[in-house]
Amino acid sequence: MTRKQLTAIIEREGDGYVSLCPELDIASQGDTIESAKSNLREALELFFQTAAPAEIQQRLHAELFITQVEIAVG
Repeated sequence: MTRKQLTAIIEREGDGYVSLCPELDIASQGDTIESAKSNLREALELFFQTAAPAEIQQRLHAELFITQVEIAVG
């Protein structure tokens, strides 16, 4: 079994949390940060188990850069 490191972006939304893997544009949610992360992991594992190799290749963004930018407001 191959292990793959992917990004998880988690943010509060209402009373829960939304998790997103930007490399594949797959999202999930949960009541806590840990449950949102766990649910995203499950969604990603299911995707890799069921998707055709061509779909994985098409959706997978190999280079992803997450940074912050400073802007002037007002």
